[in-house]
Amino acid sequence: MNNAIKMINDVLSTLTGLAINLLVAGVVIGILYNDVFGVIGNIGAAMGTIGDNGLAGLITIAIVAMWMKK
Repeated sequence: MNNAIKMINDVLSTLTGLAINLLVAGVVIGILYNDVFGVIGNIGAAMGTIGDNGLAGLITIAIVAMWMKK
């Protein structure tokens, strides 16, 4: 059972790392080529939504930051 949990954790960790790398690549491509895929615009929209929600947005950012530290 522990091996299965470890394997699932490893797969999820790999997928999360891949998603972060794709996000960074999208931002870099957006900066170089005038946001072809709309990544920067979507990040700005997400930050605007978090800003509109006030304290709930701040708590969400704190939770995501703690999750990313692990």
